[in-house]
Amino acid sequence: MTDIAAEQKREPIPLWSKPLLWVNDRLIFEAPGKPVIQVNWAVNFHKIVTLFLVYWMMHFTNNFSDGAWVYLALHGIYGYCWLIKAFGFRDLQFENKISWFGVFNLYALLVAWYWLIPWLFLSRHIEPSGFDLFVAIGIHTLGVVIMLAADGQRHWVTRYQKGLMTFGMCRYTRNPNYLGEMMLYFAYAYLADHWAAWAVFGYMCVYFLARMMRKDHSISRHPGWAAYKKQSGLVIPWAIFNGRAFRDLFKG
Repeated sequence: MTDIAAEQKREPIPLWSKPLLWVNDRLIFEAPGKPVIQVNWAVNFHKIVTLFLVYWMMHFTNNFSDGAWVYLALHGIYGYCWLIKAFGFRDLQFENKISWFGVFNLYALLVAWYWLIPWLFLSRHIEPSGFDLFVAIGIHTLGVVIMLAADGQRHWVTRYQKGLMTFGMCRYTRNPNYLGEMMLYFAYAYLADHWAAWAVFGYMCVYFLARMMRKDHSISRHPGWAAYKKQSGLVIPWAIFNGRAFRDLFKG
């Protein structure tokens, strides 16, 4: 099969996603300037600082409500869950070095916007109900576990196996790591209860979807892709909701 024919058999990358991927590639990972810092450390700094920044916001807004402390625990400690992952089984792409201009773009175009959500929550002195806290903590906890389990599986399995990963966390969703992280930020936006918080969440989801589409394009070159695509959702594990996963479980 020629290279052109093989490329035509792959999943296409949607046109709408290409500007976001261009930003990811040209303005962050391949930004002009001398590569000086690992992406890993640029992201880790954001995770470390978030706990202290949110606590400063609590002081600045004089908001020390029970909801504020819960938010601090969720968003602040999540960063340290990420650090455990980063030291134990981080994404190899994050080991690439980028320039200071790339670091600036990483914050200006992506990660710094996440800090808007706690500000909207704390500055408006939102008092979430017990049910709202239950929903946020529940979704957040599930999101942390899904993300860590998925990244751990990917890190260790890809050391010894090439090709499609169609089992474990990836059996019914091709992107369980993104699913977990989207659940985390859904919990934050849910507590903030503001259109701008949902806009940040939506922007993150669209960016993640663009990266998922490129991943589909890449892995669709492997044998068994058609069956795996039929078995799994892009991000939502639909088989769990329609009962197919449970039928598969009882089949052994």
